[in-house]
Amino acid sequence: MTVLIVDLAGLGFIALIIWYFWLSKPQGSLAVIGAGGVQEAFIVVKGGYSPDTIRVEAGQPVKLVFNRQEADPCSGKVVFDAFGVSADLPEGENVSIEFTPSEPGEYEFACQMGMLRGRVVAS
Repeated sequence: MTVLIVDLAGLGFIALIIWYFWLSKPQGSLAVIGAGGVQEAFIVVKGGYSPDTIRVEAGQPVKLVFNRQEADPCSGKVVFDAFGVSADLPEGENVSIEFTPSEPGEYEFACQMGMLRGRVVAS
């Protein structure tokens, strides 16, 4: 009986690990509606994007403000391929990127080397 309990507990932990690392998706941060109905979010760039998932409403303008807090050259630029937008991110400065996701979906953004990744989820 003890072996069965240990086996079931082990299977439960394995299932939890699989769900956590491969199946779960972070809900992300909801953009705040600012002046003029623009959805705004502030993103810190330090070893990644925080938050790395921003939830917005499709069809409404979005303004993302990036603040790079590291000197790693990989994070010196952010690229939004879906919108044809990119920007240099000088260390310690706020840099705004504006776009409008016309359709619901997931829009990825990344550093110039594709090592750091984030996404905008429009619904």
